[in-house]
Amino acid sequence: MMPMDATTGPRPEPGKEEGVKHAEPQTSAGGADLGSPSTSPSPAKAGAQSRNLDPHAQHAMPMDTTTGPRPAPGKQGGAPAPTHMMPDMGMAMPGTPATPHDLHAGHDMAGMTMLPFDGAYGEGSGTSRNPGNAGQMLGEHRMLGQWGVMLHGYLWGTYTDQGGPRGANMAFVESMAMLSGTRDLGTGARLQLRTMMSLEPLIGKAGYPNLFATGETADGVNPLIDRQHPHDLFMELAARVDVDAGKGSAFLYGGPVAEPALGPSAFMHRASATYEPMAPITHHWFDSTHIAYGVITAGYAAPRWQIEASAFRGREPDQYRWAIERPSLDSWSVRATWTPSPAWAVQASHGQLKSPEQLEAFRNERRTTASVQYAHGGVATLLAYSAKHKLPGRVLSAWLAEVNWDINRHDTLFARGESVANDELFPDPASPLHDQKFRVGKLEGGYAYRLPLAGPFDLALGGAVGVYAKPKALDQAYGTFPVSFSLFAKVSLAR
Repeated sequence: MMPMDATTGPRPEPGKEEGVKHAEPQTSAGGADLGSPSTSPSPAKAGAQSRNLDPHAQHAMPMDTTTGPRPAPGKQGGAPAPTHMMPDMGMAMPGTPATPHDLHAGHDMAGMTMLPFDGAYGEGSGTSRNPGNAGQMLGEHRMLGQWGVMLHGYLWGTYTDQGGPRGANMAFVESMAMLSGTRDLGTGARLQLRTMMSLEPLIGKAGYPNLFATGETADGVNPLIDRQHPHDLFMELAARVDVDAGKGSAFLYGGPVAEPALGPSAFMHRASATYEPMAPITHHWFDSTHIAYGVITAGYAAPRWQIEASAFRGREPDQYRWAIERPSLDSWSVRATWTPSPAWAVQASHGQLKSPEQLEAFRNERRTTASVQYAHGGVATLLAYSAKHKLPGRVLSAWLAEVNWDINRHDTLFARGESVANDELFPDPASPLHDQKFRVGKLEGGYAYRLPLAGPFDLALGGAVGVYAKPKALDQAYGTFPVSFSLFAKVSLAR
């Protein structure tokens, strides 16, 4: 049996695949780099493959429930070699080319084809793209009638002790569940419905301790300082329609809760941040718009590039985390993404946000971001820059670097480095440091040990240590050398 593809985007016609070249490495449906036809996978690659394998599956057919373009008829000459799918194992076997029978078998099922183009990209949050080698969103993939369904999620128990006088300790549970359904509408059109939810409001309105993090409010009066806010119950309620156009597809995405085209994929959807237990302190510079109440995005998705524009509500979520806020379209953004190969994803974006901060409603913001992601051989990285221009006010810039290394099927090392200019650390107008800009940095690294649980679930046990760089003017408030540590247990669906 062939892998089912419930994606949106152009389809190849039957009988046009024979010219596919067997040249470049291929990735599995879960994103593992399977190597060239003449090589065996490395330990890191084998570890990635093992996390996608369900030994209990009966005739499981991996499906691509992503959106985006498909190879145009007869145009796959430069695509990597397809792999032969083992029906009882539910995964592609490296080094085994597909037969002509395999290639045509998919056309016996309406709307089902091979994985998107040559695997040059994987879906991120909203309409963003990740490197193809980082994989599509892993999870349970099933066919329900004409719908290709994907379920993804995690529960992440963490204990953190944030150092210094302004630090605190706390045990908390982060969570996310995502459900999407994709189907062919006929005449070159495809529909995807998406929802993502979280029980993080149970953490409490003040969220969890995270030294030097700022953004949003717990009570509508006081800003959250040195804490990470919880995410809302509804993180996404959106739909996307793709229609074949030329060698790619024109698409329309949006909903009452969605993510506009601004910044890289949100941190919880980046392979480079898979086991980072804390949110980035630069979150409100790069991906704070990943929950926006009211979004419409229109764009064109080609196999190796994408361009898009969004209208959305610029105000960040308020302190009422269980509710859906009133949508509006008062802000805008544009983004261009380039995915030249399965190893790379490059994006640049710019947007203007109306009144993003509830406690500074008189201020608008212009935000410009650029990022480069790389994924190959069990290593996933990100390097990103953002400039946040407060209107009226100053420009605050931020740098972010992440790396995640799956050494083998059990062991992972990860790290994150950040540098950010922040003027919100002292909200009290009576403080001599109020409204002053300080550049602070954080370096956090850790280790995770992964082991399979029952069925499609994985468990990762690990910890991380963080240290900080700051000006001496902050020593009295934060201490001379604060050190933070975190311990965690993360249960994931097929991750």
